[in-house]
Amino acid sequence: MYRFLRSVTFYNLSASNLIYAMLSHQGLVRHGNEDACAAAPEIGAFIVCDGMGGAAAGEVASQLAAETFLAHLNASAAQPDPPKPQSRINSAVEAANHAVFQKSRNSSQHSGMGTTLVSLLHVPVPCESVPSIPIESSPETSVLIRPAPPSLWLAHVGDSRCYRLRARSLTQLTDDHSLVEEQLRAGQITAAEAALSPMRNLITRAVGSLPQVETEIQSHRPQPGDIYLLASDGLTRELSDNEIAMLLDQIPSPPTQPYLAAACESLIKAANHNGGHDNITVLLVAFPKSKPSQN
Repeated sequence: MYRFLRSVTFYNLSASNLIYAMLSHQGLVRHGNEDACAAAPEIGAFIVCDGMGGAAAGEVASQLAAETFLAHLNASAAQPDPPKPQSRINSAVEAANHAVFQKSRNSSQHSGMGTTLVSLLHVPVPCESVPSIPIESSPETSVLIRPAPPSLWLAHVGDSRCYRLRARSLTQLTDDHSLVEEQLRAGQITAAEAALSPMRNLITRAVGSLPQVETEIQSHRPQPGDIYLLASDGLTRELSDNEIAMLLDQIPSPPTQPYLAAACESLIKAANHNGGHDNITVLLVAFPKSKPSQN
């Protein structure tokens, strides 16, 4: 049901007219990979986690969080009357936090482990369920419009990020939950100082480190041609936003599965070329302009 990976794979999501690709690499310095990357395409869910903890605890935390998150979303989708998407994704992160925290408490070798989390949940809204809003254009006539409701929900904890490429313009949608990012937003340091700060690894929120977690949730209205990138900080520490944008800009329009997979490889290769000091994980989700062919 859930697809985890340590190499490139790509799948068609016909139910939501989505395609995606993902890749995880340990980098050039680390001896193991504590990132996790997974998808449940049948429910439109995608997730990247970056674990932390002694020995292999980080890998345990990231895998457990991803598995629990997707399992919870799958269970809620199967309900006769599923909760609203925002409640579903928030509850799934809480379930992941509880699972990691309890395992950390019950195992000395996993004590203190935690993980970042960045995820997407796509819940298409049928046109007939969108209420029409009358707009008077003159005393004699009126026009009915159907405003597009949000169908994409983004949740994140920590410093793994989500970007959106729209009309060849890259936008960072998440703000890092990190000490350096808070200092930067407060004007205490410059962007150049933030990039060189020895405290760049200190995050202010993590899944599993405390009994409760504060999740940042956003809703978005995706457009045909959009590409969303989920990534661990192993990518964003090595590549600037401009470098990421240049690589994603090479994806033709409309995007296809092989091109998304190739872009994942290019991002990983570039991050390793710049040092590869950490595990690197990327996941690309595209909203094609036309329905892709079935494979």
